[in-house]
Amino acid sequence: MSKTIYFVAGEASGDNHGAALMRSLRESDVDLNFIGRGGPQMRMIAGEKFKNWIENAAVVGLWEVIKKYGYFREKFRETLDEIEENKADAVILIDYPGFNLRLARALRRRSAKQKIIYYISPQVWAWNRGRIKKMARFLDLMLCIFPFEAELYNKSRLRTVFVGHPMVERLRTRKLDIERDPNLIGLFPGSRHREVRKIFPILIETAHELHQQRANLHFEVAAASETLASKISDTLADAHVKEGLFRVVTDETAATMQRASLGIVASGSATLEAAYFRLPYVLIYKVAWPTYLAARLVVNVKFLGMPNVLANKEVVPEFIQHRAKPKTIAKAVLQLINNPAARDRMISEFDQIVAKLGEGRASKKAARAIVEELGGT
Repeated sequence: MSKTIYFVAGEASGDNHGAALMRSLRESDVDLNFIGRGGPQMRMIAGEKFKNWIENAAVVGLWEVIKKYGYFREKFRETLDEIEENKADAVILIDYPGFNLRLARALRRRSAKQKIIYYISPQVWAWNRGRIKKMARFLDLMLCIFPFEAELYNKSRLRTVFVGHPMVERLRTRKLDIERDPNLIGLFPGSRHREVRKIFPILIETAHELHQQRANLHFEVAAASETLASKISDTLADAHVKEGLFRVVTDETAATMQRASLGIVASGSATLEAAYFRLPYVLIYKVAWPTYLAARLVVNVKFLGMPNVLANKEVVPEFIQHRAKPKTIAKAVLQLINNPAARDRMISEFDQIVAKLGEGRASKKAARAIVEELGGT
């Protein structure tokens, strides 16, 4: 008997994880029908009825969400209606906590029987651990990608499975046998439009500072989509940068991380990807000031970058908000350029951090747990 699963992913990383999970679920013996909303990769697997809403849904920060409140309220109602109309046997929520946690709560109020499964745990341990007990009331299964998360959720009696980080299996297939260019600096400004708008101008100025110190340096900008690549190229044109100093590439993040000798990486999934590819880097992040101030009130972690969180120390220098100044960032990059021992120490720390993410096959483990929850085995 066919079973229907409704997926919700709201960002590019969630689309990656969701597509890998769909492929693994297709390999099970259960006849499954996929519907929902996510990105282009998930839609390619699920079919034309699956909604690609990533471009509009992927916003970050309190102020940005408030400005799009009407849009999200409409999509929230649409999602609830679609789940009910399609009589979904299970709903799989992938990260995206601002939308997905509210959705899970609303779904539980409507039905006690429908399976509600969360994949890529929301980082409530960073901003509100008290919510874990509440989440246990409306979720049936939590699939964690970091080992310490499973310990937290299991204490709340929420059924939790540590599956490892899906990044490991995805990036393993993207390893290249290439040498690093000692004069190439990789720039990774983020996967969201507002992130790029805030962060990329700082990266341009930082690159100019570095180029003044080291004239042989050149820069490769990894764009998360063709749309962002176009915006990045327009920003470079407006800045009248030196011809040939910057190269913009799309869908080559993994390759850039293996070609470059150093990187400047916006906080997000790319910070762990850089660690996986053993790319020494510094971290940058900047959001609207209302968002930053609101986050300061609720976030209870020492570090923003996941490599630092997992190591519980500053392995990677972090330049957040008012500290994200071109000259300061350039100085930190130059220190890494001039200190091979510091680069080696960072890479050694990366190896230990990546080892905590599991041995791979996260999507298969997650699929197996989901099928068991559905009563398929």
